[in-house]
Amino acid sequence: MIAEPLDDYLPRICRIFVELGIPEDLPATRGLELCREPAELVVAETTQRGREFRVTAAAATAWHALKLAAAEDGIVLLMVSAFRSVDYQADIIRRKLEKGQTIDEILRVLAPPGYSEHHSGRAIDIGSDDCPELGEQFENTRAFRWLASNAQRFQFFLSFPRDNRFGYVYEPWHWCYRGDSGELLTPK
Repeated sequence: MIAEPLDDYLPRICRIFVELGIPEDLPATRGLELCREPAELVVAETTQRGREFRVTAAAATAWHALKLAAAEDGIVLLMVSAFRSVDYQADIIRRKLEKGQTIDEILRVLAPPGYSEHHSGRAIDIGSDDCPELGEQFENTRAFRWLASNAQRFQFFLSFPRDNRFGYVYEPWHWCYRGDSGELLTPK
């Protein structure tokens, strides 16, 4: 189930592309799939400051099991980011454009609105207590090594390895849950 009918979703994405100067052929050129926003999300974690991270119920269950298993092995996993709406993704890009970055620079590190796995409620950016958030140096942590060896047992997969086919920078922190039968991406 999706939050809005797909026939309303695509035109909204197209309008955002035009506004932000994103080439309309970018998804096809880079092999990106449209990601739907789920109708329902649950709070998977809340920070001490009250920030809530929301994901699908299945992704939350898998995350809790993954995090518990890591803790049993002495590994601390921190949720750094989770669901991100299409509108929020567009706002991030607007802020970067206002700071003088080009759309090409931005789209090497951020998915265009409508095409981010974060929209699906299944993607989680993961950090550890011994490394700054969202940096490539995360690959040198015990947490990353543990994830690389164990995350698939919980149906989490590294989405953007080095030299990935989508043209994004390497993101060792970005893991996506692919375990339940729901659709992550739109049918081709």
